[in-house]
Amino acid sequence: MKQIIQSFKTGETILEEVPAPLVKRGNVLIQTTRSLVSLGTERMLVEFGKSSLISKARQQPDKVKQVLDKIKTDGLMPTLETVFNKLGEPLPLGYCNVGKVIAVGEGVTDFKVGDRVASNGQHAEFVSVPKNLVAHVPEEVSDEEASFTVIGSIGLQGIRLLNPTLGETVVVIGLGLIGLITAQLLVANGCRVIGSDIDPAKLELAKSWGIIPFNPLQGDIVKFVSEKTNGVGADGVIITASAKNNDIISQSANMSRKRGKIVLVGVIGLNLSRAEFYEKELTFQVSCSYGPGRYDDDYEQKGIDYPLPFVRWTEKRNFETILEAIRSEKLKVKEMISEIVLLENYLDVYGEIGTKRSIASIIKYDENLNLNPNHTVKIKDSNFAGSKGILGIIGSGNFTKMTMLPALKTTNASVKFIASRSGISGTALAQKFSINNSTTDYHEILQDSEVDLVLITTRHDQHASMVLESLSAGKNVFVEKPLALNNEELDKIIQEYERSGKTLTVGFNRRFSPHIQKIKSIVGDSMMNVVATMNAGFIPNNVWVHDLKVGGGRIIGEACHFIDLITYLTGSKVKSVCMNAMGTNPEENTDNASILLKYENGSTGVINYFSNGSKAYSKERVEVYSQERTIVMDNFRVTEGFGTKGFSKLKTKLDKGHHEQFRILVERIKNGGPSIIPFDEIINTTKASFAAIESLKNNSWIEI
Repeated sequence: MKQIIQSFKTGETILEEVPAPLVKRGNVLIQTTRSLVSLGTERMLVEFGKSSLISKARQQPDKVKQVLDKIKTDGLMPTLETVFNKLGEPLPLGYCNVGKVIAVGEGVTDFKVGDRVASNGQHAEFVSVPKNLVAHVPEEVSDEEASFTVIGSIGLQGIRLLNPTLGETVVVIGLGLIGLITAQLLVANGCRVIGSDIDPAKLELAKSWGIIPFNPLQGDIVKFVSEKTNGVGADGVIITASAKNNDIISQSANMSRKRGKIVLVGVIGLNLSRAEFYEKELTFQVSCSYGPGRYDDDYEQKGIDYPLPFVRWTEKRNFETILEAIRSEKLKVKEMISEIVLLENYLDVYGEIGTKRSIASIIKYDENLNLNPNHTVKIKDSNFAGSKGILGIIGSGNFTKMTMLPALKTTNASVKFIASRSGISGTALAQKFSINNSTTDYHEILQDSEVDLVLITTRHDQHASMVLESLSAGKNVFVEKPLALNNEELDKIIQEYERSGKTLTVGFNRRFSPHIQKIKSIVGDSMMNVVATMNAGFIPNNVWVHDLKVGGGRIIGEACHFIDLITYLTGSKVKSVCMNAMGTNPEENTDNASILLKYENGSTGVINYFSNGSKAYSKERVEVYSQERTIVMDNFRVTEGFGTKGFSKLKTKLDKGHHEQFRILVERIKNGGPSIIPFDEIINTTKASFAAIESLKNNSWIEI
């Protein structure tokens, strides 16, 4: 299928051929008929992409600080590589989509095939959208009109936060697409509306709808509002403009009445004057997109609705309200359509997006497309007949892009497939790393007889099931940690592994680092104490890694790295585990904890996994104490020995062992041999991570 994407690095807008998405649980699959280009939002993205690296940095000072912190811990070159990889990510454009449903996912009951719907889907021929971001289009509303649903909801949410009453005077600053919609809805709400913009055509259109127009180039907006309100001031101000300076927020405060309200929908400078807000006791609020539910995974991705008696207006109910306003002609949108272009003529819009004076541009799609679109796109042709070591990758996230594929490239591995959920990121990586096929259906990989090794780098909750499917399909498997999230999943994997006769590797890469290899060569099989500290960094509670059902928490999902590392150094298996966590009543998904490990050979391990430290400090540190020797490894860049004859220091660029891990793995797949990490050690490490959580709950040591 075809989809419009943009490069953050260059700002170039491209119509790309990508694999069509699959419909998943809780989603509907939509064949697009129309989509609306939000000229304001999408212009900002395009202009940001086209700006220089210095300009990008100036616009994101918080990101610059993160980069500087990363340079201190990881070094200059690894950090620059990370930055340029991030800038190279393709960005799907669009969020105002109309089409017809061609498939419904499991758990969806309020939509059926053939329904005409509006959604926040992208500029693509087919989109898969969660059910709470989809709304039925009334029969009387055309596809062109329905394409205003989502952007209309942005304006509506600003009004709901303002909560104006009949007869109040409200100023709308910025009569772009959202501003014009907002002003119309306020008029329908019984408000007296003043609309401010510098574009005469938009002011004339607003006037035809009963809005009082004002051009700030021709006078003082504060004095104008004062005159129109007999010196009282505006009851409310909704800012839908985009500006970098602080003039608009200052003017909004000065034109407001005492105890007035200001709602920000657009993007402006926010250097507030305390005096201006203090003297009038003004209320200021920033509106969040379409309404309640936005950016809440439970609502948007899992389909859990907010009860109507408690949350009257969710983003979906806002969609429905806009569609009803269009149907009843309280909201007129046809007059705002500047042009309708065919998808293949997308550059008629995006090629001039920085200079266009249009209000709204609509993209029209071919409605006679095959309703069974291809889920795999061929990037290049290769003949793999008779070859060994052919790879298929499931997952195209940061680890795949920034770590695994660069490492595999140095091994000259042959990658036949990469699978991604959306198809966009997978296609971009396939093009960059000369991968033959990009797909949204990972079963294509499992069914391909030439693929020897499946590499799984998806979210943690998919690891176990995909490992089982891959082993069952007769494939060797590499899976990023963790292997499983609970003992039930682990038991099934053990059974299938023993039946399959294939290799299974978990991405415990630290043991392959030259720093760990050096330590192991010094301490040998002696009894030892190992202290490993991970300055993991803070991750907000709403991020998926903390969700026990999706990410398993950071102890199971990440601290397992250090359990394996200590297991490798000691040459022994974990016998028992005890974990203590910060806080008076820590949760199971804690990420501030100390884990004590007893090993069968008498060695001990301590893992300090902390998220409350400074990012300027080294992220990972390992100390080994054995036979009056101490070896300290700092962030996989420097290892120092104390009391170690013949060794004092090893210094390298940041090397956590990924390249060596994949080199050995690919070589083993090509030439045969056992897993590069003993299977019993993988199982022991996984069980030890589960035991750590059980120990926290039971407040006791747990035997493995």
